[in-house]
Amino acid sequence: MSTKHEIDLHLTRRQFFGRSAQGIGVGALATLLGPDLSAFAAAIDQRDPKTGGLAGVPHFAPKAKRVIFLHQSGGPSQLETFDYKPMLAKFQGTQIPDSVRQGQRVAQTMGQTQLLVAQSTFKFAQHGQSGTWVSELLPHTARIVDDITVIKTMNTEAINHDPAITFIQTGFQQPGRPSMGAWLSYGLGSENQNLPAFVVLLSQAHAINTDQPLFSRLWASGFLPSSYQGVRFRAGSSPVLFLDDPPGVSKTTRRQMLDALAKLDAIGHQAYGDPEIETRIHQYEMAYRMQTSVPDLVDLSKEPESVFEMYGPESRKPGTYAANCLLARRLAERNVRFIQLYHRGWDQHKDLPRDLALQCHGTDQPTAALITDLKQRGLLDDTLVVWGGEFGRTVFSQGKLTDANYGRDHHPRNFCMWVAGGGMKRGAVIGDTDDYSYNIVADPVTVYDLQATILHALGIDHKKLTYRFQGRDFRLTDVHGEVVEKMLA
Repeated sequence: MSTKHEIDLHLTRRQFFGRSAQGIGVGALATLLGPDLSAFAAAIDQRDPKTGGLAGVPHFAPKAKRVIFLHQSGGPSQLETFDYKPMLAKFQGTQIPDSVRQGQRVAQTMGQTQLLVAQSTFKFAQHGQSGTWVSELLPHTARIVDDITVIKTMNTEAINHDPAITFIQTGFQQPGRPSMGAWLSYGLGSENQNLPAFVVLLSQAHAINTDQPLFSRLWASGFLPSSYQGVRFRAGSSPVLFLDDPPGVSKTTRRQMLDALAKLDAIGHQAYGDPEIETRIHQYEMAYRMQTSVPDLVDLSKEPESVFEMYGPESRKPGTYAANCLLARRLAERNVRFIQLYHRGWDQHKDLPRDLALQCHGTDQPTAALITDLKQRGLLDDTLVVWGGEFGRTVFSQGKLTDANYGRDHHPRNFCMWVAGGGMKRGAVIGDTDDYSYNIVADPVTVYDLQATILHALGIDHKKLTYRFQGRDFRLTDVHGEVVEKMLA
């Protein structure tokens, strides 16, 4: 059995500072450490008592209080949604020029001897006062174009799904970094003490292809304390696992159990200074409060019929994209900081005309309804909504090209996303691409730039929101990223 002295030798750096601050005070610790580390010691556990966010964050007045990120997992084709390319009719069925491709690697078409240009089979038209081009696949989105800003020149470093979705969610292509929601939960805390600051919703897919997995690490806290990870809400009678009391356990008994556990954990924290012990106490208490708040949140019975009509027929079915969009609005009303909605199936390597039509039909109306609903309730001004996937699709066909059918491979060089509300311009289009929708010709926006701009909308300087881990100050945008001023209102 380890002695008390032996246990002390295994203290982590974080535990050392925590115990030192408790035992001899921050002031004395600063004296011992000297001027370079005294500021760090003084900053330990300085958090806003109301929200639990870091002291001094936000860094400036925010335009947005919360984010709803509608991630369309798989990579929606920009050529069939927002990037209208009429010149492709002229190039239809021809080999993509080397001058356009520029030797770019491909993901799954490497065995094809021909990479033939495929024009979209869907019609485009201009909509709204902004005159934004939108495909016929998105008639409901077309009606709200004056409330959104389309980014036509998003680009990423990753060419395959796992690194690309990990990159756009965490700022790094390899697993292990905190997700964007975790960063915001860590920096800003929560304005609702009865719900998590970071909630995740996974919706059922509409397309035939649903192979693209979604791992829980995409909403994990990485090296941040685990209290900042996303909490997944599921469809059905138990939206959050392990939230309900076991049979025979009353609320009074549960309260007594938690009080006893808190005392035991407090003893452990006093002995070891491990921040994960505090996290455990926090999670127990949050779960207790959520036993009341979550059932009220997911109970849609009080929503008027007009709301269900607006979001579409599937909005009554728990777990659908439409129901989750409605739930996202209800979470926004309750001041949940970061609402992450994932929707799979946007991976049309073949049968694109059929599958993409299914995807758009199942998501277009509820997406537009969410924007309209937020706007009608006065929530859009301080809610930033983000729509998009992890990359785009190639202009050349994957597999056999016919007049009625084709597929598209992964394309990281340019793809489309859009943003709405939360201090963003409305009715605007950012950037432009070449006639093939293959290369950016004006105003590129990297994943880091988008992340920096999202943080900016919430009053955060992305270069200042950092966390020291293994001797380095990490941030969401790593050592990159610039705020896209053209996106800001």
